[in-house]
Amino acid sequence: MTEHKNFPEFYITAPQPCPYLPGRLERKLFTHLTTDKSEVLIDNLLKGGFRRSQNIAYMPYCDSCNACISVRVRVNEFEERKSFKRNRRRNRNIVAERIRPVASVEQYDLFRDYIDARHSDGGMADMTVLDFAVMIEDSVVDTFLTEYRIAPDNATNTPDAETPLIAAALCDRLSDGISMVYSFFRPDQDARSLGTYLVLEHIEYARQLNLPYVYLGYWIEGSPKMSYKTRFRPMEQLIQQGWCEL
Repeated sequence: MTEHKNFPEFYITAPQPCPYLPGRLERKLFTHLTTDKSEVLIDNLLKGGFRRSQNIAYMPYCDSCNACISVRVRVNEFEERKSFKRNRRRNRNIVAERIRPVASVEQYDLFRDYIDARHSDGGMADMTVLDFAVMIEDSVVDTFLTEYRIAPDNATNTPDAETPLIAAALCDRLSDGISMVYSFFRPDQDARSLGTYLVLEHIEYARQLNLPYVYLGYWIEGSPKMSYKTRFRPMEQLIQQGWCEL
């Protein structure tokens, strides 16, 4: 009998309170992503409903709930509605820079402001600067970070070292798209709707790369925190039969 040493071993977490739907318990199915696993295997996991957190791939495995649904945007058919165009106009002075996934103090300060203002009761509320660095840098897949800064009013219209960071997004490049792992932004810029802008900007980036999908993680019906995702249509959901239109 052939021994498949590189086949992933899966584990299940113990039940714990669901952070999205009050009164429910969640469990996760997970496996470790290691360098001895093939790129094709990891790519297929991340395209098949698993999400990445550092070097762990996980998916919901709840006993009596299937509210978490993997969703992805069809890039080639995506058309910006009027509200999206207004969002782009509001943020036309923001410049994006793709960089290697290396953590900085500036990123962590922005992350802390975002978490403290928006998710102080969430699982990331106690993350230290070391935890943050691991989240950004610990990856066996093709991961990149995008930093966003407001361009100064000068002739070059290019941010410099003194231009403060306004948003950042950690993403993975998959064989058929971009998977948005985590993003954070200045919480005092509500008028800019930066969360929406980051998704729009990555849809455009995927179009430039000729990638057909942007993966947005899980949409959870009944969770206000996740309701924004269904605005980016056409969108597909992953069900038992495969990917189909949401």
